[in-house]
Amino acid sequence: MAKRRRLETPSSADLDRIEAQFRSETFERPALGRGIAPPIAQVAADSAALASAESVESRAARARADADAARLHDAQERGLLIVELPIEQIDEGAMIRDRMVMSEEDMQELRLSIAAHGLRLPIEVFEIDRPEGQGPRYGLLSGYRRLHAVRALHDLTQAEKHATIRALIRPRTETDEAFVAMVEENEVREELSHFERGRIAVIAANQGAFANTEDAVNKLFATGSKAKRSKVRSFALIFEELGDMLRFPEALTERRGLRLATALRNGAEARLRQSLSVRIPGDAEEEWALIEPVLQALESNRSELGRAGRPRSNAPRQGWSEAMTRRTAGGVEIRWGREGKAHILRLEGGQLDDDLMERVVREIQALLDG
Repeated sequence: MAKRRRLETPSSADLDRIEAQFRSETFERPALGRGIAPPIAQVAADSAALASAESVESRAARARADADAARLHDAQERGLLIVELPIEQIDEGAMIRDRMVMSEEDMQELRLSIAAHGLRLPIEVFEIDRPEGQGPRYGLLSGYRRLHAVRALHDLTQAEKHATIRALIRPRTETDEAFVAMVEENEVREELSHFERGRIAVIAANQGAFANTEDAVNKLFATGSKAKRSKVRSFALIFEELGDMLRFPEALTERRGLRLATALRNGAEARLRQSLSVRIPGDAEEEWALIEPVLQALESNRSELGRAGRPRSNAPRQGWSEAMTRRTAGGVEIRWGREGKAHILRLEGGQLDDDLMERVVREIQALLDG
């Protein structure tokens, strides 16, 4: 049978030794240069102090980052952020352009400038719907010549620097605002021709951006004078009635255009189209030579009617009131004129409408058929 070990009560010296050893292992860290605080407490205090210091700095950095992000987002939303876009992502045909003719000499000068100094002024685009599975697409708002110049340089050099172009991505706008922005940009940089102004007004109206051509002219050229808008309407009429026949319309001067518009308002469209169809003109002067005889005949005819005089009394009266003019009891004025072998009838009066004119045409046709 094993003997049991006899326990002895520790002496005072033993207790002092145990207490000193415990104190040295638990409360003192001479190697780390600490005080008498417990290690775990010290670590917690150090971590809290460090976290407090870092939180102030991180909060300031986060505030700066949030402010920068807000400014960037605001600039992007307002279309003030310049980006580099691949030229193949830009569709210059997204809007019908107002500019019809680009001088090769001017384009060569622009290409040389961009090649030497880079693009100084960014183009303007707006995001359009992208085809499924394809990347972003942008419609060209302004910078038609600049885009063409950069594309030409890329085709010529295949340089990576010409594969992209600086652009401002404008926010999506209503169609009428986009047309106004395009016209304003081109008017500032290089004034449009008279015909180009009239043409873009008609096209914008036909595309539904404006109620009609009149509305388009008033809004596209709102800052222009009343006289300027009147001229634009005249050239818009030329585009509407002869746009498919004229080969050099942008060369029409203001005076020639106004004469042509006056003739069209007096019903000369058919005669002008017939004259223009005689042959294909080689230049603008040859084309005008086909037009002018028709205008001269009309202007001469109007002069003869003017010399015949008008009745002094403004009250409508039935019967012949002047040479080659007849007025009906209802106040409709019928004018008969001749141009060569052609006979011209012009009817004016408040009672005339589409239904009545259809009946008149049928009566004339029946009379001629008989």
